[in-house]
Order: sequence, then structure tokens, then C-alpha cells
Amino acid sequence: MTGKFISFEGADGGGESTQLSLLSGDLEALGRRVILTREPGGTRLSEQIRSWVLHESDALCKQAELLLIFAARAQHISEVIRPALLRGDWVLCDRFTDASYAYQGGGRGIPVGFIQQIEAVSTEGMRPDLTLLLDLPVIQGIERSVGRGQGSDRFEEQDLEFKRRVRQAYLDRQSDEPDRIRMIDATKSVESVHTQIWDLVSNLIEREDG
Repeated sequence: MTGKFISFEGADGGGESTQLSLLSGDLEALGRRVILTREPGGTRLSEQIRSWVLHESDALCKQAELLLIFAARAQHISEVIRPALLRGDWVLCDRFTDASYAYQGGGRGIPVGFIQQIEAVSTEGMRPDLTLLLDLPVIQGIERSVGRGQGSDRFEEQDLEFKRRVRQAYLDRQSDEPDRIRMIDATKSVESVHTQIWDLVSNLIEREDG
């Protein structure tokens, strides 16, 4: 039996990492083997690329940024995601390909068609079974991120219009693929958001068991 692949998406401040951890605990309580991972990252090489892209590459052009992220993704799929799914594990990933359409497509303005070409080569058809889009207004997301008191990366330091374009690109993706990408109201409490997520994941479990 192959496993299930769930990605968590959304702009900064949506609480993706918190919800990923909560869902992992619930799944493990049901006896599922769970792999927690993130993008860019998830492997030694991919984590090195993450560092370059997020913190050390102010002069990086937008095309190079996109290609580096997909290089990290290709290694991540090959080394972590695909083997885990073949073992029957559940993979929970903090961002995946939809983030490239949001940040490099919506934010940076790279044409969707170009991203689709890179995706086809890099991912070999790997897509999540379910994508949870934790959505909230941009200003609220910024306020939450500032409240965390953590250092910012190159994307968090972008201006308001960039972040609005990212959010709109996510909303457009969800509108185009409503069956896979499910909207979560991230303005609610941690507990309420978790309930929304568990309702969707429970349906996935029922289909698996059925």
C-alpha cells in the first residue's frame, strides 16, 4: 500500500508548521508512520540550497531562484518523498510545488508556463494527495510573523505588494484545483484550524481504509 502525501501551503504567518506538527501527532496515534519534511529542504543538499535561497543570495536573479528551488525539490522527491510513499508512510510537507507558483510566479512574475515546464522535468508527476492552504489576510500574517520574534528571510522581507501577489496566486491555484487544494481559514484559533484540517484528513483516511 502506498502512503499519502499532504502539503501545507500559505503565506507567512499562517501557522503551517504548528498545524503540521499537530496533524503528525494525530496520525501517529492512529498507527500511521509519518515523515515530517519541508521545502526548500528535506535532504542535506536541499537544505544547503535552502540556505542560499533564503539567506545568502541577495543578487540571485528570479530565474536562478526558481531553478535552485526545483533542484532542491527534485532531490527531495528522489531521496525522501517517493521512497517514503512507496513504504506506505504518510508524508507531511511544509510547502511544495504550489509555493513556486505563488512566490516565483505571483511574487516574482515568472510566467506560469515556464514554471510548468520546470515542474514537469523536476517532479516527474509527483503531486500531493491533499494540499491544505492556510489562508489569512496579508497584514494579519505580517503581524503574526513579527510577533514570533524570529529572524526574517528574503521572502519575509519583501514589500506588501509582493506578499499580496503571493496570496492572490495561492487563491488562484485553489480556484483552479479545488478538489486537491482545500482552503483553511487561518484567522481562527490554533484549535479551530486544526479541526478544519482534521475533518479533511479524516475523509482521506476513510477513503484509504475503504
